[in-house]
Amino acid sequence: MGLMDKLKKKKVLQQDLSEKDKNPGSVFVMYLLMKDYCAMPDKGMMTEIMEKHLGEVDCFSHDKGVAGFAPKKYKVEFKEGSMPPELMVMDCIKADKLKLDDIARSQMWDCENSEEILEECKYYVVATDMMADLMENYKDRADMLMDYMEALMEMYPQCEAVLFESSKKMFTRDAIINHQIPRKDRFIYFTVNVRFFNIEGTDDMLVDSLGMSTLYLPDVQYHFHGVDPNWVVNHAYNLLSYIYDNNSPIKSGETIDGVEEGRISQDLQWKCQYEEALIQPAREVLDINMGEYAAGRRD
Repeated sequence: MGLMDKLKKKKVLQQDLSEKDKNPGSVFVMYLLMKDYCAMPDKGMMTEIMEKHLGEVDCFSHDKGVAGFAPKKYKVEFKEGSMPPELMVMDCIKADKLKLDDIARSQMWDCENSEEILEECKYYVVATDMMADLMENYKDRADMLMDYMEALMEMYPQCEAVLFESSKKMFTRDAIINHQIPRKDRFIYFTVNVRFFNIEGTDDMLVDSLGMSTLYLPDVQYHFHGVDPNWVVNHAYNLLSYIYDNNSPIKSGETIDGVEEGRISQDLQWKCQYEEALIQPAREVLDINMGEYAAGRRD
């Protein structure tokens, strides 16, 4: 498919399908971006805030380098028994190791001043989960992670923005602490990125998502022309919510309602097929064949 260019800046971006979706589902990573170094907050304060958002927790580690919390209402099952997943907060470090390629930087639609933030924030705090990929209910993990995110925003008022490693989506701290998103919709809203590309030298466009693999759910992909891309982006978010709500019920060969004049219509059916992604990282996605608006070839 060659090169792609971004809608607004028209900067040519290089496709690289050698880049893999590394360890999907294993560890969820958030980068809390800071302008200046900040020390690890007090253990008592961190524990109090975690329990406010996540219920009773065990603070099993707290020193200069790392703090660890086990939210007791969640369980991971092992042969030897069950135990809570772990939520880890690392010490603040210099941000010169935070590498983002041009594609990632071009798709931060939810943070208008993303380039300014990335330039000004020279430090970051890494927050992760551990063993949470073994949680039986993926929605429990999603809720836990979003409660964790909100707790971190309270712990770190110095934070300028949060970058989610799995999707390269970014939100300012203000956007997170002031959001009005329903609880069940938070994971997709904050951590799943719906991306848009123009295909260089053609009238073709591509919309895809990135970030669903954290929950072992499929991302989606649309390769098309002749339709307002904003309609397709809205359709993608609706489809992702359906996949999330219903534990990925769509099989290859099945159809879903399409879009006519910006509205979802049962009169227009689009065929679904699991395919290899057209844009990095390499992964299997649910490809949506938009009928007369479809571009490219499908298996």
